[in-house]
Amino acid sequence: MSRKLQETTTVPSGVTPEGFREWPGVREWLRRKQFSGRTGAQPDTVWRNLLRKPGAVFGLAILVFLAFIAVFASVLYPGDPMNSVAQPLLSPGENAAYPLGTDSLGRDVAAAVVHGARTSLSVGVVASVIGLFVGIVLGALAGYFGGFIDLLLMRITELFQTTPMFLLIVVLVALFQPTAAMISVAIGLTTWETIARLVRAEFRQLLQSDFVVAARASGFGSFRIIVREILPNVMPSLIVMISFKVAAAIFMESGLAFLGLGDPNAVSWGAMINEGRDFLRTAWYLTVVPSVAIVVTVLALNLVGDALNDVLNPRLRKAS
Repeated sequence: MSRKLQETTTVPSGVTPEGFREWPGVREWLRRKQFSGRTGAQPDTVWRNLLRKPGAVFGLAILVFLAFIAVFASVLYPGDPMNSVAQPLLSPGENAAYPLGTDSLGRDVAAAVVHGARTSLSVGVVASVIGLFVGIVLGALAGYFGGFIDLLLMRITELFQTTPMFLLIVVLVALFQPTAAMISVAIGLTTWETIARLVRAEFRQLLQSDFVVAARASGFGSFRIIVREILPNVMPSLIVMISFKVAAAIFMESGLAFLGLGDPNAVSWGAMINEGRDFLRTAWYLTVVPSVAIVVTVLALNLVGDALNDVLNPRLRKAS
């Protein structure tokens, strides 16, 4: 940690903590802390501003619909979606009982899409949560303590950044059993470096803020300052990033399934594309339907992410 940074995050010499609390800026901060333990935009304000954006509303509607069919997939289409239920290669609309047709084995494509939503979305969310946790921990430690810890963690981060991400995921999945849980862990453990660098940069900037100085003067420990004071101010940037991370994780899971490295016991959109590529001329819908599902999901996540960036980014709020 640099000398300048240390000077800005400690109580000046000759000033007692009690006297420091009487400074106007510190006193105002302590007064606000009695009513709110957080800084920044309030959740109700964020929601109101978010719902004013048509793109965000459209994206949220799609995500709510996808979450609904993923949660209630077993109710909408009970039974195993991998079982044969009708004549093979029925075209969409040819049989009202199977609106999206059937594949080469007579399996219902609509049932596979609905159950595939559960697999793809769960992998995307779980992988993003794992990556978010790892990135926050490493970025917070590097940004708060600095020095040798910062140097070591950033070198590890750069090592992951220079390694082909998808290749590393393929290696991890190939070494272990390719289950949905293992795929989520592999994606999460290889997609945290951008989060870590973002958290580190935010911590280095916020570490010099008045409210951190006031927290130190109040006798707060490092853990409480990190979790209760600095991290809540970093969350808006992380909320924006996690939406894009979920979209990227869905793409990666689909790519793994397309290469035959998906969970063989679960239906996923990538696996559907892989199985339908041999029938592009005779049964185009086997590839197009899951591809459209992936595109729509990623589009919705990007729309919501862009809208959140507009709402939560203070620079963009001032510009508008």
